[in-house]
Amino acid sequence: MSDIKRVFLIVLDSFGIGAEPDASDFGDGDCNTLRSIATSDKFNVPNLRKLGLFNIDGVECGNPIDNPLATFARLREKSRGKDTTIGHWEIAGVISDKPLPTYPNGFPAEVIAELERAFGRKIICNQPYSGTKVIHDYGREHEETGALIVYTSADSVLQIAAHETKVPVDKLYKYCQIARKIMTGEHSVGRIIARPFVGEYPNYERTPRRHDFSLEPPKETVLDALKQKGFDVIGVGKIADIFASRGLTRSLGVNENNADGMDKTLNLMKTNFNGLCFVNLVDFDMVYGHRRDVDGYAQAMTDFDVQLGEFMSKMRDDDILMITADHGCDPAAPGTDHTREYVPLLVYGKSIEAGLNLGTRPTFAVIASTIADMFKINKFWVDIQQLNC
Repeated sequence: MSDIKRVFLIVLDSFGIGAEPDASDFGDGDCNTLRSIATSDKFNVPNLRKLGLFNIDGVECGNPIDNPLATFARLREKSRGKDTTIGHWEIAGVISDKPLPTYPNGFPAEVIAELERAFGRKIICNQPYSGTKVIHDYGREHEETGALIVYTSADSVLQIAAHETKVPVDKLYKYCQIARKIMTGEHSVGRIIARPFVGEYPNYERTPRRHDFSLEPPKETVLDALKQKGFDVIGVGKIADIFASRGLTRSLGVNENNADGMDKTLNLMKTNFNGLCFVNLVDFDMVYGHRRDVDGYAQAMTDFDVQLGEFMSKMRDDDILMITADHGCDPAAPGTDHTREYVPLLVYGKSIEAGLNLGTRPTFAVIASTIADMFKINKFWVDIQQLNC
């Protein structure tokens, strides 16, 4: 493999391509995010098709192409989970043997009591809830009483919502930092999420000042290994949140939306960094998957594909593009939860063999091992090979 200067790893958050064999263990049936959105007339992804999306093993929708431009594979998740944190950790080389804790019935009374003592405020809600619906249902009570809206979801998260005029964003972040210290041991949720909102009842709106306070990965990731070797490691979107900023040399922060995330990535292409640009595009999951919006998801993928075409046209000879996902969130599945799915891997660049089908690989961690190999980080490469993958 010739010298590679820049790797752009883009995670299409929740873009699954079919149920994994153990999907039923996670409460999922015949889920398939790609198949569901491909039924929409809003779905048009010629650039992903050129790369080989529809040539991947098990993908039965769409039309495969005779000469794909990328090396491609289907990846199975080895970790015991289907959430953003565990998915990204595995992409970066860390396998999680047990799922992070979830709270389908809300947090235990003793946890709520400890949080209330630490905050000096009452807590309302304490249930799994849609983020937009929870502020509609509890926002007025929050404004009238000052109580904090604490809720969860099917993911391993504790979320705190507050109106920006009642609880300044910096204060909300401090509450989340306090909660992060409390939620340890058996209650080590993957993320504490600040959810500020604005507006007047009943027209509240969440703002882009969301912030995630994540667990640190329990082991060294390929991000750590790259940074230790002096490479640039740049996070775009919520990468810094997911990895608790560990292993990054720079973060461009949370994206306003998918288009903003891609604009930031396109602007980075003008710079001469040497290392990894790790991108998360969360709208697929947060805005469309959880809300079970098939057409919206399909249109978002179409919009991404347009920017993907621009990205590909600007790639240098020593650039590599990797496209993958962290889990599924089938917008046609029952409920609002993530879905336990295989994810795609497309690897494209001048030094990459075109049209190579790598079949089905047993872990997302092959991405970390491949990046380590590209940058000749032998220690991390050996560690990945010992994962019994």
